[in-house]
Amino acid sequence: MPSSNEIFVCQKCGAQFSKWFGQCQECGAWGTLVKQSYQEHGSSLIQNKNFVQKFSEIKREDFSRLSTGISFFDEVLGGGIVPGSLVLLGGEPGIGKSTLVLEAAANLKKPVLYVSAEESAPQIKMRADRLEIDQSFLHFFTSQDVSEIIDTALKMKPALLVIDSIQTIGQSNMGSVNQVRLATTALLNFAKSTNIPVFIIGHITKEGAVAGPKTLEHLVDTVLYLEGDPYHYFRLLKVNKNRFGPTQEVGVFTLEKTGFKEVKDPSGVFLTEDKEKEPGSIVGVVLVGSRIFLTEIQALTNPTFYPYPQRKVKGIDLKRAELLIAVLSQRANIKLAHLDIYLNVIGGLFVKESAVDLPVSLAIAGAIKNKKSLPGLAVFGEVGLDGRLRSVNFTKERIKTAIKLGFKKIILAQGKERIKSSQAEIIPVKNLSEAIDKSFL
Repeated sequence: MPSSNEIFVCQKCGAQFSKWFGQCQECGAWGTLVKQSYQEHGSSLIQNKNFVQKFSEIKREDFSRLSTGISFFDEVLGGGIVPGSLVLLGGEPGIGKSTLVLEAAANLKKPVLYVSAEESAPQIKMRADRLEIDQSFLHFFTSQDVSEIIDTALKMKPALLVIDSIQTIGQSNMGSVNQVRLATTALLNFAKSTNIPVFIIGHITKEGAVAGPKTLEHLVDTVLYLEGDPYHYFRLLKVNKNRFGPTQEVGVFTLEKTGFKEVKDPSGVFLTEDKEKEPGSIVGVVLVGSRIFLTEIQALTNPTFYPYPQRKVKGIDLKRAELLIAVLSQRANIKLAHLDIYLNVIGGLFVKESAVDLPVSLAIAGAIKNKKSLPGLAVFGEVGLDGRLRSVNFTKERIKTAIKLGFKKIILAQGKERIKSSQAEIIPVKNLSEAIDKSFL
C-alpha cells in the first residue's frame, strides 16, 4: 500500500491517483504514472478568511504598476507589472526570453532577485555585460529548492522575483508535471501574500505548449509568449491571458547584439520589399490586439495526388480556411475539390479576426487563376457563407494605415457609410465574386 504522502502522477496530462495503474484513467496513456512524494510548499503563506462579504462592502485596492522601461512590454502587460502578480513568459529555447526579462528587470531601477538553476552567475553576468544594462539593482541567487528561494525572497523583499526557469525548480523529478505545478503554486502563494510580482520563464515543447502541465497557464495571472524565427531579427511578444489587462496584444521587437529593440511603427514590417506581387499573393489589412498590420498572405494550389486534397495552413485557423474554400467553391464558382491548397501569413503573425477572410479568399483565387493582383492593392473584409462581404471594425484606421504605407487601391466591404479619400482609390464591393473581378490585372 502506498503511504499517505505518496501519489502517482501521469507524466503526460498531470492527473493524480492514490494507486498505480498501467493506463492513465484521464488521458488513456500507458505506462506514464510515476510515484512521487506529495509536499505542499508554501501553503501557509496565505491565511484564508472564511467569511462571506457583500461586493458593495469590499474595498477596492488602488495600486501603481511598475514600468519595465520597454513600452511594448508594458502595453502587453496591460500598462506595466502589477504588484503581487505571477507572470509566465514562454518561448522556444534560444528565442531570447532571459534576455528580455533581464533588460526589463534592470530598467525597474529597484532591487530584483534573479534566480537561475540552469545558468551560473558568470553566465548571467556575461549576458548583462553584453546588453550594457545597469546591474546595480540586480541580485543573483541559484537554487533548485522552491522553499529556499521563497525564504531568500522573504528576507530580501525585492521589487521583482525572476525564476529562470520553472522546469529546473524541484528537489526531484525536475520538469515533471507535478513538480512544476507544486513549484508554481508555491510561487503564486508567495506573490499574493507579499505583493511582490514574480516572473517565471517556461520553455516550449515540440507541441507548442509550455513545458509541464497545461494547468500551469491557469495558475498564473498573465501568460506571455515570445515567438519568432531564431534565424531572423523579428520577435513577437504576445499575451494569451491577462487578468489585469486586454488579451491578444502583441509587441514587435528586433533582437540585436545589445538586446531587444522596439519596432516603433510595426504596421508595415511584415511586408516584402518587392512591390509587384506574384499570383497567389495579396496584402491584407489585419488587426492583432490593438495594432493594425499590413501583411502579405500567400496561397499555392497544386493538383492533388492523394485521395483527399491537402490543406496546409500557417497563420490562420485551419477550420476558417476550410470554410473560405467552401465559400469560394459554392459562391464564386471556383472549383477546388481536386487541388491541394497551401496558405501562409508572412512574418509569423497569427490572425484570428474575420477581416482576414477577404485577403485569404483572393489569394486562393489569384493562385488558381494565375493572375497578379493590382499594383498597390490592399484588402480587408469578412466573408459570409452566402458569399457577401461584411464590414469590420476600425475601417477608417485601416485605410489610413494602408495609405501611410503607400497603397493606392483599397478593396473593402460596401457599408452604409461611403468612405472617400483623395490619397487612394476606395473600392467597396458587395460580394466575393465582385471582389475577385476587381482585384486582378
